[in-house]
Amino acid sequence: MEVLEAQMASPTFWDSPERAQGVVMEIKNLRKVIEPLREAVSSCIDLEELSQMFDGDPALEQEIETELARLEQTTEQLEIRSLLNGPNDDCGAILSVHAREGGLDANDWAEMLLGMYTAWAQQRGFSVELLDRSDDETAGITQATIVVRGESAYGYLKGEEGIHRLVRISPYNAEGKRQTSFAAVDVSPEIDEASGAGGQHVNKTSSAIRLTHIPTGMAVQCQNERSQHKNRAAAWKMLRSRLARIEEEKREAQQLAKYQSKSMTGFGSQIRNYFLHPDQRVKDARTGFQMGNFHVVLAGELQGFLDAFLRYRMMNMQPGS
Repeated sequence: MEVLEAQMASPTFWDSPERAQGVVMEIKNLRKVIEPLREAVSSCIDLEELSQMFDGDPALEQEIETELARLEQTTEQLEIRSLLNGPNDDCGAILSVHAREGGLDANDWAEMLLGMYTAWAQQRGFSVELLDRSDDETAGITQATIVVRGESAYGYLKGEEGIHRLVRISPYNAEGKRQTSFAAVDVSPEIDEASGAGGQHVNKTSSAIRLTHIPTGMAVQCQNERSQHKNRAAAWKMLRSRLARIEEEKREAQQLAKYQSKSMTGFGSQIRNYFLHPDQRVKDARTGFQMGNFHVVLAGELQGFLDAFLRYRMMNMQPGS
């Protein structure tokens, strides 16, 4: 840490902007670990001193319990921070939601998920930018893409990639029957540099832009902005990010047989189930973590699911697991 800070103090530090930014990011990440660790050590010392002084005094007992709770919270923060160790975890997240099986209910469900992720981000003080949105003529959306920017946004959200299943009494069914609908979520890191993205084909329609990466066949489109220039810039960002995600998945595949594949759709492939009928609950199919209030989760109370997946991923990447 001291060596890196000394480098940053050098008058020639910014002569190489790319290298300098890497050092600044490394210092930032180290501080996220070091500062809570120092706090935990301090709490341990305070607890030891308090325990030595304890003589049955209720006031001192309360102080010990308060200090212990603070230590547990700091330790939990350290644990979660240690799990956000991927090469792109500190990046912003480009998150896309696509309606799948379920007709109008699926379109409505996709829009509900978009609102859920937006609410989660705003509750954490993150920024949210809409890149692309296609509304259905009757209800909801067919697809939408947003960028979420904030501390470890991609590290937290990358575990949301997969199929999300909703079971409810359909508001679009006159007979009031139960309907199952699906939406797919894709998550990629927001990559600013265009390195290695070669081989693209550009289709232009009015201000809409569609880019196709010829080697992989991957295609992205953006039509949210009136300016073709802005749509092109957003589409490039989406394409670079998805290519970066492919590379990251290749690295992960060497250690972990992934639970979810983007190509999986329909029954049995979902990563999370959301129920409004016959009872109200949300349960993650991978981690088993669940909450009994559907509306609270859809209002952005996602952190428990995100933290549970980080722990699940760590356990499944252990040697021999």
